[in-house]
Amino acid sequence: MQPAEMIELWRGDLCESLHRGHAVICDRHGVVEAWGSPSEIILPRSSCKMIQALPLIESGAADAAGLTDRQLALACASHSGASMHVDAVDRWLTGLGMTEGDLRCGCHMPRDPDERHRLTCGTHRPTQLHNNCSGKHAGFLTLNRHLGGGSEYVEVDHPVQQAVRAAFEEVTGEESPGFGIDGCSAPNWACSLTGLARAMARFAQPRDDLRGRAMRRLVDAMRTHPEMVAGEGRVCTDLMRAGRGRIAAKTGAEAVFVAILPDEGMGVALKITDGATRAAEAAITALLLYLGVIDRNAPVIGRVLTDPIRNWRGIETGQMRLAPGFPG
Repeated sequence: MQPAEMIELWRGDLCESLHRGHAVICDRHGVVEAWGSPSEIILPRSSCKMIQALPLIESGAADAAGLTDRQLALACASHSGASMHVDAVDRWLTGLGMTEGDLRCGCHMPRDPDERHRLTCGTHRPTQLHNNCSGKHAGFLTLNRHLGGGSEYVEVDHPVQQAVRAAFEEVTGEESPGFGIDGCSAPNWACSLTGLARAMARFAQPRDDLRGRAMRRLVDAMRTHPEMVAGEGRVCTDLMRAGRGRIAAKTGAEAVFVAILPDEGMGVALKITDGATRAAEAAITALLLYLGVIDRNAPVIGRVLTDPIRNWRGIETGQMRLAPGFPG
């Protein structure tokens, strides 16, 4: 099946850009609704961090280290590198008796404007603590200490990553056809879009067993601390706030987005084929509106989907629209 037309960008009377993609909504019985090709194989990138965090809890490592819900949210995060994120990861590592040098995620300038300004105008350089995946990696280090593995915990055959792979294949219900190396150096296992949505549905309506309780803890942590999952002004954080506790949402690089809907027992997964983040943000917002789980008056909806596009002088130049046939 071909990708479905989802998001249009209009300038004047012309459709300037058209974004196509695939999207799936699942419940515990299977696919509820889909657009494009549900069987499309994708790399979920950071959208699957809650899956990658399952062994952290299931192994007993999280409880042994006394991790809080705020830290569990951070383990699922692609954070902005704000001071609250950097300080939280630093304290987490200190509590483990470790330092920033134990991380294997690499460093980059933070997305958070205040922290970026502080670094740009000061004498300090960004560290691995600023990496948007440093919370996930702190979780890997916590699990690794519990397992007694070697220091190179991002290697694909390391016990940490083998535990992640096992959890990933079990909750997606698929044997992964392969993996890519993520921006943070960890393996990222591929699956079908249906498999990813199926996994999110399992997080939405978990069983009352070890895995189910781990899923519930991670979803509750994300919904309780949305600012730790992304940051101020970020769509993940703002969508969770707009849902008033009804959803957990997570973006991934190259225009992947997922949502977990506990009250409805549903999971949503989508992928925009051209990798445009703006289109993924608009499409997931439209699907959450379609499902009735976010406040239609929330500012994030206007920002990513319905408000006019204006230039630097404030002149209206265009608008984002849903393609015909795509709900919202």
